[in-house]
Amino acid sequence: MDSFFKQYVFITVPVVSWFIAQFLKFVFVMLKYKKLDFRRLVGSGGMPSGHSAFMVSLATVTTKHFGFASFEFGLTAAVSIIVMYDATGVRRAAGKQAQVLNKIIFSQEHNINVEEKLKELIGHTPVEVLVGALLGVFLGYFLS
Repeated sequence: MDSFFKQYVFITVPVVSWFIAQFLKFVFVMLKYKKLDFRRLVGSGGMPSGHSAFMVSLATVTTKHFGFASFEFGLTAAVSIIVMYDATGVRRAAGKQAQVLNKIIFSQEHNINVEEKLKELIGHTPVEVLVGALLGVFLGYFLS
């Protein structure tokens, strides 16, 4: 049981990093659009990337505990890179496709019966991912 409490940082620090990133999204939307959008507290996409903050903080905590040469760091770094690549590649492209499809489907020229628009904000720009990653390094280092 003692080892569980010593290892709590591997769960709590990434979760706190994700929560802070999501809260920052909420604040940025509130400041930019002058409205409260509570979906930003749990939604994907936007500045900064919560996925990147979560994974990079985990990699940072892992590095502090096991070192750069460890298997654990290699694993968390590899998964972090995959998550960040996916956010700027596949998910961002899917969001752009959703924008185009929504324009086509909901234009006056087409009579297509769809209940709701496709979700457009699912990916990230490279800057959003970079800021999420930097937030993850900072929080991972100072919270563990």
